[in-house]
Amino acid sequence: MAGGKLRKDKPRASAKAASAAPYQGGISFHKSKGQHILKNPLLVDSIVQKSGIKTTDVVLEIGPGTGNLTKKLLDAGKSVVAVELDPRMVLELQRRFQGTPYSHRLKVIQGDVLKTELPYFDICVANIPYQISSPLTFKLLNHQPPFRCAVIMFQREFAMRLVAQPGDNLYCRLSTNTQLRARVSHLLKVGKNNFRPPPKVDSSVVRIEPRKPAPDANLVREFDGLMRICFNRKNKTLGSIFRQKTILSVMEKNYKTLQALHQSQINLSGDSNVGTDSLDFGDNGDDLGMEIDDGGGEMELEDGDAGEVSEFKEKVLNVLKEGDFEEKRSSKLTQQEFLYLLSLFNKAGIHFS
Repeated sequence: MAGGKLRKDKPRASAKAASAAPYQGGISFHKSKGQHILKNPLLVDSIVQKSGIKTTDVVLEIGPGTGNLTKKLLDAGKSVVAVELDPRMVLELQRRFQGTPYSHRLKVIQGDVLKTELPYFDICVANIPYQISSPLTFKLLNHQPPFRCAVIMFQREFAMRLVAQPGDNLYCRLSTNTQLRARVSHLLKVGKNNFRPPPKVDSSVVRIEPRKPAPDANLVREFDGLMRICFNRKNKTLGSIFRQKTILSVMEKNYKTLQALHQSQINLSGDSNVGTDSLDFGDNGDDLGMEIDDGGGEMELEDGDAGEVSEFKEKVLNVLKEGDFEEKRSSKLTQQEFLYLLSLFNKAGIHFS
């Protein structure tokens, strides 16, 4: 335009470029895929040291990326099985170790770790995409044969939930379910600047050691079913939670189903051993449906206590009274107290799996 100034628009970065950070070898890391590569060699050394890897160990690595941690794991253990989803990273790993003494001790599996059947391993060491933290944790705890331990980098808040104790603000269903099946300890905090590209949050390294012997599978299911209810409103008293109409309705329906199955088995074969696998408290699945945000997906509860007190409701409240749980809150209960409460419910014929 006459008399005006010509303005040159700066070229806009593509959405793809904006979500990726370059690597000197020509590979771009995508934040949207959780690709944050450890760049601090001292931190890598510290993680390997704290893992306690033996020279006879088969090490599972999840999300090896370009192999910075992989090389240290190969130095420490007998062999490494690396599971990587991104084919570009798989090629980079193969290129990096091809023709080296490490090549015959490294097995790379390309695929989604959540959908991959994992081979035998002694120890897992991983810097994982944070969006798979919960399902991966429980996939590992379900793995057979059991491994010795896992040392994993998690988003810091998720890590703190794993290790939280009664009374902590982050103590939740994830805490209790994990600690029922494993000893969990916090190893070290990791700042965001130790990664390329840096994530938006700090991280923590956690050690997970499966309990031996492992708790019975039915106990695990029952315990999780109870935790779904207890942590639905963790700051309410248990007496208040178990008076909710919605919860009592689901519990009573399951109770009557079990009673009918039990009686049917007795009539048919005289066998009173009936499983409780058919009971359903919602989103139970292979990963136990753990979410980092306890506020999501909660049951719609009614706070009233109107209507006649049913026989089943009286049974539930009697269990709470017997164990002196009516005025207690889930956020304050230890795992042993939860197990005791579960045993009282089971004694009364009430199951949660």
